[in-house]
Amino acid sequence: MNKFHLLPLLAALLGGCAITHVEPPKPAAPPAQFKESGDWTQARTEAATPEAWWTLFQDPVLDELQGRLLIGNENLRSAATQVANARALLDAAQSAFWPTLSVAGQGARSKNPGSRPANSSSLTATAGWEIDLWGSLSEGLSQANAQLRASQADLASARLSAQALLVQGYFTLRAAEVQQDILDRSVTAYERSLDLTRARRDAGVVATTDVLQAETQLRSAQAQAADAKAQRAVAEHALAVLLGVPPSNFSVERHPAGTGLAAVPTVPALLPATLMERRPDIAAAAARVKAAYAAIGIANAAYFPTVSLSADGGWRENGLKNLVSTPNLFWSLGASLAQTVFDGGRRELASAQARNNADSATSSYRQTVLAAMQEVEDNLVLARQLQDEAQLQQDAVHAARRNLEITEDQYKAGTVSYLNIVTAQTALLTAENTLNSVKDRQLVAVNQLLKNIAGRWE
Repeated sequence: MNKFHLLPLLAALLGGCAITHVEPPKPAAPPAQFKESGDWTQARTEAATPEAWWTLFQDPVLDELQGRLLIGNENLRSAATQVANARALLDAAQSAFWPTLSVAGQGARSKNPGSRPANSSSLTATAGWEIDLWGSLSEGLSQANAQLRASQADLASARLSAQALLVQGYFTLRAAEVQQDILDRSVTAYERSLDLTRARRDAGVVATTDVLQAETQLRSAQAQAADAKAQRAVAEHALAVLLGVPPSNFSVERHPAGTGLAAVPTVPALLPATLMERRPDIAAAAARVKAAYAAIGIANAAYFPTVSLSADGGWRENGLKNLVSTPNLFWSLGASLAQTVFDGGRRELASAQARNNADSATSSYRQTVLAAMQEVEDNLVLARQLQDEAQLQQDAVHAARRNLEITEDQYKAGTVSYLNIVTAQTALLTAENTLNSVKDRQLVAVNQLLKNIAGRWE
């Protein structure tokens, strides 16, 4: 065959990876704007989650707890181990491009029938190198790279989730403190009312039923205060486990009365949808799509023959004396081509499985993007509606407090019964508890929104 006729064949062989490689679909584009957001503006996105995003809440105790989280959380340690495993697989994929070299030494004494015992010894070295004509090794490296990026994104996602869970648990603890403060103030007020009612009964001004109503209201408030105390303890235990310490060795100092809940950050009117590009769960899903499509290339390469180069060399002699010498030297060089002729359809099934896995990974990625959009929309509307609700509930607290003051004056003047006092006090307690609950939900919604956009909204 003319040597020039080999050029097209060589070009086809070297272009084999273009045959086996399958390009993954383009990433899903974010919407131009969020439905529940105001006008949209172009964002300068970053690949990594912003550091210390929770400092928007301006709580030094929360900052200190977040610092302990990265050290003690066991789930983060497990995710970090997965990253280390993926990095080891990447190193293994890179090493597949290098030749292999093995060295062996052998010594034996043997006897055949009719002959005297004889010694034999050898010292050999063997080298082999698989040529990546069809892109199998390249696709394996691409797959390992994508799997490493997915593991790193999983770690970032686990870290972000743990940080958001810590913020939410911390706010739950502080909300229980505020509720306990409200109930403690109510208990103090109810005790004064009970003393006043008893004095009026002893003076013959009111009936014993007023005293019984005051006692009922006091005991009910005391029971609710005990329940709020238990809720705070449970929240504190959950924080301890999140930080990786036994609950018995962990405590959070109480805030001074009336200062338990952090200030709610104001959600900006302009929130770019492209902030979602920073979300590590979306990055992990996208990396798994790339890994799945690389697996298709690996499966396609199995249809082509394996081409390898090999070399052997060493020394062989009947004894150890003068083993390493020129007369005992031997060597060989060669190439091999191996092609599977019949495998019962295993390659076809492997290729079909790889394509099905790629389709599944693509659908999972798209579903992750859709779920991310929904989460942002949900918490956008919650944050804004709860802001209005908190203002209305604050007005309700002021009205209930003023109503109680008027009713107490009327009761002292003898113009209304104690039942009016009970009703006014209950209305104030309910309004204050509702306001505390709304503020807690507002903080949780903003916290979840920050998590949904992977950190800050700047």
